[in-house]
Amino acid sequence: MGDPDGRPRNDDGQYADRIPPEAVLEVFDERTDLGRPLTASDVMEAVDCSRRTAHNKLETLVDRGRLKTRKVGARSRVWWVPMERGTDHDHGDDGRPLAVANAIEEASLPGSGPTLEARRAALSAAYDYLAANPEAKKADFLRDVYHDHPAGYESAESWWNAIQPALKGLPGVDPPAERGHLWHFLGGD
Repeated sequence: MGDPDGRPRNDDGQYADRIPPEAVLEVFDERTDLGRPLTASDVMEAVDCSRRTAHNKLETLVDRGRLKTRKVGARSRVWWVPMERGTDHDHGDDGRPLAVANAIEEASLPGSGPTLEARRAALSAAYDYLAANPEAKKADFLRDVYHDHPAGYESAESWWNAIQPALKGLPGVDPPAERGHLWHFLGGD
């Protein structure tokens, strides 16, 4: 069967160069701001297709539950990847609130690679210790946390000098006032 456009067709008579809906999902995955909804024009540009094709692919993905859509004007519509609220989105893989998990991940600690990961684990253990013991002294951390999580430090003092500044910056942590000794835990949300 010849085609006036010269475009190849498959056995079902559909254009062989069809854009699969998954190619449109990739446009959503490649955004730098994953919360920003996209328009049909955004999709048209990214996959080099017509407005009708973009709309068809987007609606197919809505029908499959992969995207949501809504009108935003008389003739405008946006699409986005749904992210329902729930424990999976509010909490990290370890079950702690995302704010805490993110703060531990972004904490300024010396080292890289496995050393940095060990230091993040030590910071996490110090945070968990304070959460379980809402009033703790430096000596408590050194006695109860350092030995199980030395993170490459040979002395408890050098460990504390690295962990303590990062611990101060975590949500719910109330460090001692100047010349004070007690660390307090106010909650992790």
